[in-house]
Amino acid sequence: MNKLLNLTKELESLSNKKKAIVLQGFFKTGPGEYGEGDVFLGIVVPVQRQVAKKYLDLRYSDLKQLLNSKTHEYRLVAVLILVTNYKTSDGKIQKQIFNFYLKNLKYINNWDLVDLSAPNIIGNYLLNQSRDILYKLVRSKNIWQRRIAIVSTYSFIRNNEFTDTFKIAKILLTDNHDLIHKAVGWMLREAGKRDQKSLEKFLQQHSGQMPRTMLRYAIERFQEDKRKSYLKK
Repeated sequence: MNKLLNLTKELESLSNKKKAIVLQGFFKTGPGEYGEGDVFLGIVVPVQRQVAKKYLDLRYSDLKQLLNSKTHEYRLVAVLILVTNYKTSDGKIQKQIFNFYLKNLKYINNWDLVDLSAPNIIGNYLLNQSRDILYKLVRSKNIWQRRIAIVSTYSFIRNNEFTDTFKIAKILLTDNHDLIHKAVGWMLREAGKRDQKSLEKFLQQHSGQMPRTMLRYAIERFQEDKRKSYLKK
């Protein structure tokens, strides 16, 4: 029996119908919602991580099959395998994983898939590379590619580099999707944890344009009086 079949059988054996119903509501899988058509088995992420560790040697062709599935857990396990392999590989393999990820972006199509992978693969790889791809992604009509653009900068933030976070956040100020507002606010908050002065400089210039959710996320760690002053503007 091949490894891909073993993996899918193991995931199916772990399915939980009640949990699946909850997750399908949480990830907005109804008609017209951002996760429309996504199918859940009802397996929590820690369990999926355990499963992924058993199949780190899956071929790229197998990973593509998983990513191409409508079953959310299949795609997430594929993403977790890619992230783990990226972290434990040399530069040559990391480049392969980066390129494979970019070629299969259309399957990274829900916020958890983006958030668990983009900083660790795209962001990490671009630490010492041109970041032009992020500015292409942030202009995409696809919400997940725009989210990948901003969330990938988390890797830069961890390395005390904030310029791209602020530049991409500025481009997304007028985005109309709540999931982008949350992601931008999150990254601004993380930048502010390391350099609050830079965040406040950004806010002084742009807080008036920021959607309320984005602003609330960005100032979440400010002292109450300062937080209130921004919210009154």
